[in-house]
Amino acid sequence: MICNLCPRNCGAERTETKAGGFCREPSVPVAARAMLHQWEEPCLTGEHGAGTVFFSGCNLRCCFCQNRPISQEGVGKRLTAERLREIYQELIAQGAACIDLVTPTHFTPVILESLAEPLMVPVVWNSGGYEKPEILRLLEGKVQVYLPDLKYALPGPAGAYSGAADYFHWATRAILEMFRQTGPYRLEDGLLRSGVLIRHLILPGELENTRRVIDWVAETFRPGDVLFSLMSQYTPRPGAEGNLRRHVTRGEYAAAVGYMTNCGITDGFTQERTSAKEEYTPDFDLRGV
Repeated sequence: MICNLCPRNCGAERTETKAGGFCREPSVPVAARAMLHQWEEPCLTGEHGAGTVFFSGCNLRCCFCQNRPISQEGVGKRLTAERLREIYQELIAQGAACIDLVTPTHFTPVILESLAEPLMVPVVWNSGGYEKPEILRLLEGKVQVYLPDLKYALPGPAGAYSGAADYFHWATRAILEMFRQTGPYRLEDGLLRSGVLIRHLILPGELENTRRVIDWVAETFRPGDVLFSLMSQYTPRPGAEGNLRRHVTRGEYAAAVGYMTNCGITDGFTQERTSAKEEYTPDFDLRGV
C-alpha cells in the first residue's frame, strides 16, 4: 500500500510486514485491547457496554492523548480481517450494545473486509475526526454510527497540540460526509442505532476554541440532526506544559455548558467535571485480541 488514507497524504509504503507513514503502522490492523467498555456515552454502552476494539497508531499527535501507549508507542497485536470478525462476534456474544472501532482510519481497507457481512448491532466509527471524505464514502452502508471528535476550530491549538493546523478544514468536511450517510440520529430504547455523535473535549485555557466548535455545530445542524457530547475529562500528562498542566476548572466547564445551551444545542451529553480520571483508560494488555 502506498498510503494516502488520511489528510497527511504520506505516500508511505505500508505492507503486512512493514510499518510506515505518520501512523507508524503496517497495512494490516493492529489492536491492543477488545472489551466491553462502560465509559462511552450511555446511548452506546447500554446494559453491558460497547464492544470496543482499540486500534494502535493514529494520524494525530495529540500531546494530551490518554491512549498514548497504543496511539504513539506501538503497543498492539497484528490481526487479520477474519480475526477481527471473530472479535466482533465474541463481543456481541458478551452482550455488546455496538461494535465500537476506536481510531480505525489508517486500517480502513482491512476493516471494510471484516464488515463484509452485516452485524447484529450497530458499527461505530470512533475517530479523531481528521478524515478524508472520499475514504469515508467507502464505509457507506457498513457503518451505522459515526463518533468523531471535533477537537479544534482554531488552527493555533490544532497545530500546537496535535500537529494538524488544518484540522478544522478536514474534520468539518468529514462530519458533513458522515451526516450525509446516516441522516438525523435515531434512538431506540435509549440506544443509538444510527447517526452522528460529535465529541468535543474542553482543554484548559482554550475556551475560545470550544466556543468556535460549538458555533459551527449550532450553525450547521438543526435540532434533531446530530448529538453533541461536551467532555470535561482532560487529564494532565507527566511533562505537560502551560495550561495543559492543570485540569479544566469549574468555571471553564460551566462557561462552556452555558454557551452550548445558549446556542440551542440540547441534543446530547455533558460530563461531570470530576470525570477527569485516569481509570477511564483501560489497560492495553492485548486481552480480547
